[in-house]
Order: sequence, then structure tokens, then C-alpha cells
Amino acid sequence: MIAFVEWIHEQIIVLNDFVWTYILIAILIALGVYFSIRSRFVQVTAVRETLRLLVEKEPGDAEGKKGVSSFQAFCISTASRVGTGNLAGVAIAISLGGPGAVFWMWVMAIFGAASGFIESTLAQIFKERDGSAFRGGPAYYMEKALNARWLGIIFAILITFSFGFVFNAVQVNTMSSAFQGSFGWDPLWIGIVLAIMLALTIFGGVKRIGQVSSIIVPIMATGYILLALFVIVMNFTAIPSVFALIIEHAFGWKEAAAGGLGTAVMMGIKRGLFSNEAGMGSAPNAAATASVSHPVKQGMIQSLGVFVDTLLVCSATAFIILFSGVHTSGDYDGIQLTQQALASQVGDWANGFIGLAIFLFAFSSLIGNYYYGQSNIEFISKGRHTRIWMLIYRLIVLAMVILGSVAKVSLVWDMADLFMGFMALINLIVIALIGKYALAALKDYREQRKQGLDPVFTADCIPGLKHADCWEVKSS
Repeated sequence: MIAFVEWIHEQIIVLNDFVWTYILIAILIALGVYFSIRSRFVQVTAVRETLRLLVEKEPGDAEGKKGVSSFQAFCISTASRVGTGNLAGVAIAISLGGPGAVFWMWVMAIFGAASGFIESTLAQIFKERDGSAFRGGPAYYMEKALNARWLGIIFAILITFSFGFVFNAVQVNTMSSAFQGSFGWDPLWIGIVLAIMLALTIFGGVKRIGQVSSIIVPIMATGYILLALFVIVMNFTAIPSVFALIIEHAFGWKEAAAGGLGTAVMMGIKRGLFSNEAGMGSAPNAAATASVSHPVKQGMIQSLGVFVDTLLVCSATAFIILFSGVHTSGDYDGIQLTQQALASQVGDWANGFIGLAIFLFAFSSLIGNYYYGQSNIEFISKGRHTRIWMLIYRLIVLAMVILGSVAKVSLVWDMADLFMGFMALINLIVIALIGKYALAALKDYREQRKQGLDPVFTADCIPGLKHADCWEVKSS
């Protein structure tokens, strides 16, 4: 039986490598470039507008109800994006792909943000009302825009398994290991405490999730970036050499001759994609919850989340590691590399700080990942026995948090990677087919802004648009 399980694991690894290396990454790059050109690089040219929207206070909707704010929806998606991968994943990319991997991580973030804009705008266009709030995501726009509920159900199952169960277990596993190494704490008790904290959050509904995320995410990201800035100031004179090191290894002839260039490109792109999730169909679930006057507003805000994750948080980790030079020893990888690099710059207390940072990163990811599963279970159930299904889902999530704290989940992690790969493939194909609606909404938004208006969207702004229920003008 054990031999059979090992054989299955080997097959999953082979299939995983094939899907990610030869199919998924090529499609992600192609669509990122395509949507960047078609949108006139909205992810870059609209940064100033996006920052304004992030703090804009939206009026109540037509029924006088107020759902999740743009900032809270942004924090829910960023909570899922920003996780232990920002500390451990970047370290793995550098240890395996060299400093050049950082450059390709940046490139992927810039182009990937365009796909992130498209999918999140589509989620807003085809969202549904959920009491005083909203819900939506790829499963919803697959059903409404393509009349393919069966495809939406497949996607909903994939994302619920990947994010709601397995990725949460992996987050907790990484965090409990770090705490055990830094403080000697029992991993089981760490899992129990996390499960209690998560239960208090998730049983409060999507508004509670948004409120908690809007507190944790800014504190978490700001604290880590401030420490990185401190390290950068300490090593101010080394900044030019670090940039030169990244560029040299990204395009170096030595790396190309030795076959290392391909590894740098692949690791940078893969780790960037795993971190910022642009185009994978996860962030749109959070984007749909926002109460905004125009879908493009949330599309822009979610594209900013890609930059926050990769260009700020991941870059912070990369600079800490490269300043230290610890990566050249080959003695460390993953979270240990980040811990040793930071300790070499600010002292041994960094191990405790990394432990705390991982706790906040992991807990915020638990919240964001949980919500993705909740939204998709609601899609599958369509109001039939939803409370029962949600109770079962929440109990499994909490059980996986405790299990993840003490178990090694390599097989399940590889399965989740594969499920996530299929999930991303489905979503990318769909947004390639219906991305025209998001581009039409962007055109409408820009035209209204040129007229000096605060853009307001209705379904008739896009000719031929159907099933955009939340945006249809109600007859009096």
C-alpha cells in the first residue's frame, strides 16, 4: 500500500511539472502581455488613480445597503496572496535560481497584474447579491457569461480543495515549524490556538473577515517592509551592486552557458505566480465582495495587490537575502535562509521577529483562503442546505489547521499544486474568451473620467451584456 501511494505521488510530481513548466506558465505570460497591450498597461498607467480609489468612500448602493468596502476587499485578497511564501518562497527561488530569479519575478508581476485586473473586473460585473453584501468570482462568471454552470462547479471544487483545505494546512505547517525552531513551542498547541482564532473570525461572516483582514494586513506588511527598509538603509552603498547582481544573473552569459539562465527565469516566474496569484482565479472571489459604483474600480485595486505582494513584500525578502550574502553558502534554503539572512543584518532577535511575521502572514492567509472556499461552496449549493454545507466546510477547515500544525503534507501539497494548476488553466481560458467585457468596462470608465465624472456603471454601458444582475437598472 505504501509503495502504491509513493508511486501515485511520483506520478503527481511528473504531471505537476509538465502542467506548470510547459503549459501554464506560457499561457500566463501570453495573456499577461496580451491584456497589458489591450488595456494600454492599465496596471501601470492607472497607479495614481488606483491609490485614490483605495481610500475613496463609496456611497451606499441603490437599496441603501453597504457591503464590504474596496479597501476591505483589497485586504481579503492581499491576505491570501501575502503569506509564508513571501518569506520562504522567495528564498527558495534565489537558492535554486540565483539572484536573477528576482528580476523575472518582477517582470511576471508587472504583466500578471493586467490579468489580475481583467479577472477581478469580470468578478465585479457578474457578481451576485448576498444579503447586504456581494459574492462572486470565476465560478460565477463562468455560469453567467458562458452559460456553463458545470464548468463553474468544477472550478469551485478545485479552489475549495486547494485554498480552503490544503493551502491552509501548509501555511500552518510552515508557521508551526518556525515557532518550534525559534521558541521551542509545541506545534499542536500552536495549531489549536490558530484554529480558535480562525473560528472566531470565520463564524462572523464576510464582513468580519474583511474587518479582521483590514487590520492585520496593513500591520503585517508595513512592519516587514519597514524592517526591510532599515536593512536597505544600513546597506545603502551596496544597493547598486545588488541591482547589478540581479540584472547580471537575469541575463548573464555565464548563466546561459551553464544552463542556469533557464532556471532563473523559471524559478522567478513560478515563485512570482505562486505568490501573487495573478490570473489564477483566486483574488476575483474577494474582488466581487466590494461595493463600488463601477467594476473597473475594484479591478484596478486588485491589480495593485499584485504589486504590493511581489514588488514590495517579495522584494523586501530578496534584498534582505542578497545584502547578507548568506545565499552563497548553500547551507540554508526556504524560511531558514530568510531567518539567517535577517539575523546577519540585525542580530539574533530576527529569529523571533520572523516567527511573529510568519504568524501574522499565515493567519492572514488562513482568512483569505477560507473565504475563497466559502464563496464557492455558496455557488455550488445555490441556497440548498447552505448552512449545513458551510458548517461542514468550516469544521473541516479548522481540522485541517490543527492537522497541518503537526503533519508533513508533501503529498497533499503536490496534489494541491496540481489542482491549482488545473484551476488556473480553466480560469485563464475563460478570461481569454470573455475578457472583452472587462476591456469594454475599462473603456467606459475612461470616457466618464475624461468628462470629469465619478464613473457609475450600469449593464447597458456594454452592448450585449447579459446576466449582470447587480448592475441592471430597475424599472420604477
